[in-house]
Amino acid sequence: MGARSKARKRAVDILFEADVRGEDAVTMLTERMGHPDLPPVREYTVTLVEGITANRARIDELISQYAEGWTLARMPAVDRAVLRLGLYELLWADDVDDAVAIDEAVELARTLSTDNSPRFVNGVLDRIGRIAHRLRATR
Repeated sequence: MGARSKARKRAVDILFEADVRGEDAVTMLTERMGHPDLPPVREYTVTLVEGITANRARIDELISQYAEGWTLARMPAVDRAVLRLGLYELLWADDVDDAVAIDEAVELARTLSTDNSPRFVNGVLDRIGRIAHRLRATR
């Protein structure tokens, strides 16, 4: 697993835990960074968590709009975290190719969530990915 893949996994872990606990992800990230018994937090994990948190309202709006038949509240918390990460990389991470953002999110869903999650995550991100160029222009 590459360095960025590990950073993505760590970001999903933090986003998931913050979501389940109802806490701020950046605060939780800061706590993890200073904890001597935990592995160091990679710079890309910080970029992801801070970026997702800063753009969360728009990210959640888009997920809600394109997750056909699903509300955010009804989705498994892991899937919400993975979708937030994938969507952030699609629209805000200019150095990540769209296909890579989607593939990485699908792989995280495959590893961390239910059997149906990879297909669900792929479907939502693919729908958004088809219009990503227009969405980037309005961010």
